Amino acid sequence: MDWSSAIRGLGMRWPGHDRPANGIPKPRIEMLQSMKIAAVAAAMFLAAAAPARAADVVTANDTALFLAGMPPSADSPLTPLTKDPSWQHHARFFDTAFGQLEQRQLSKIRAWAGVNLAAPKPTMFYMFSGPDFLYADAFYSKATTYVLSALEPVGSVPDLTKLPRGGAGAALYNVERSMGSILSFSFFITKLMKADLRAGQLNGTLPILYVFLARSGKTIRDVSPIALDDSGAAHFANENPGKNATHGVRILFAGGDGVERTLYYFSTDLSNGGVKVSGFLKFCETLAPGNSLIKSASYLLYSGNFTTVRDFLLANSATIIQDDSGIPLAYYDPKKWRFFPFGRYAGPIAEFPGRYQQEYAELFRRSQPMDFGIGYRWRSHESNLLLSVRLSSDDPGRVDAAPSAEKPRETPLRPKRLRPPRDVGAQPRSFPWFR
Repeated sequence: MDWSSAIRGLGMRWPGHDRPANGIPKPRIEMLQSMKIAAVAAAMFLAAAAPARAADVVTANDTALFLAGMPPSADSPLTPLTKDPSWQHHARFFDTAFGQLEQRQLSKIRAWAGVNLAAPKPTMFYMFSGPDFLYADAFYSKATTYVLSALEPVGSVPDLTKLPRGGAGAALYNVERSMGSILSFSFFITKLMKADLRAGQLNGTLPILYVFLARSGKTIRDVSPIALDDSGAAHFANENPGKNATHGVRILFAGGDGVERTLYYFSTDLSNGGVKVSGFLKFCETLAPGNSLIKSASYLLYSGNFTTVRDFLLANSATIIQDDSGIPLAYYDPKKWRFFPFGRYAGPIAEFPGRYQQEYAELFRRSQPMDFGIGYRWRSHESNLLLSVRLSSDDPGRVDAAPSAEKPRETPLRPKRLRPPRDVGAQPRSFPWFR
């Protein structure tokens, strides 16, 4: 920029171009003019530099795109890093993996939900979820508030432009490894996820949430830490939530329709002892009733150590979608719920002995087919899915679910009061095997 021309355009001249006037000594005039010129020049310089500094900021959305193997915005500081062969390999890997997952499962789940769910509630609850926004969105894409919860910490995502040389490639590889099981089988192997994300610069669930949001076509608008006090009240920034705080993250995002939505992820202990001292379920009550998803939940809701969260879901859900690792059939009140079974119940896998439900097997003799896999028995011909719909209190015969494209062969069962399964006992606090 020609600074002298710009300043002359403001009616000023460089020092030495003026003569003394009105009896004011020339040196003083030059000093005053120099001060004005310096101030104007500084202002113009700052104005010119502001766009450059704005472009230097790495946004959460660009970070999510980069981690997901998708190009960030053209002026993002991350864009030069996409020329690195390790990022390009990462992008090709995720393009293939998510493309196959979309064809094999996600598109079919969305189609199933479109046929079998109607008038969904604004809120969806997904307990024992880990960072699995992918399936939360596939089943309940019309929700405006998503509440995910598990033991895994929120973690953090650093400024990827400041990683040491070769650090970005190592971080991307760890993200790929941590997501390998859910991309292949629909659930996380929690022990492996923890090890992979603990090994590098990226840690916790936040990097995976970023990837799933980006690959689901969402645009992240804001990310902020959140903490709940023991009464369920939310605290942000530097507010003090007290000693029994439940920590999490709130992500504001929008989909293709432009509607702003909210994703909460809370790191919390969902056992009876854990929820007793936290405000997590009190916070959830403010968002109820909602729709719930329970998938690959380690059969924890069979245990007497998780009765509080089980009762919460039954009391605060309009619909519950679950595989057989969710709430045992005997805990549903047949006067309040109607059941729509899909797929085939083949019983638990070998890692979870003692969880077979004879009542579930009887219910699934009248099941409708489904064309996707879900849960621990992830092959489509072995998977089961139960849609439980709460009957309207005003009309016991009415349910808030759309009719299936294929009519059930018989009216869905309303079983007699069943005997609860044998308590399998308290589970390890770390739940190390599956989710």
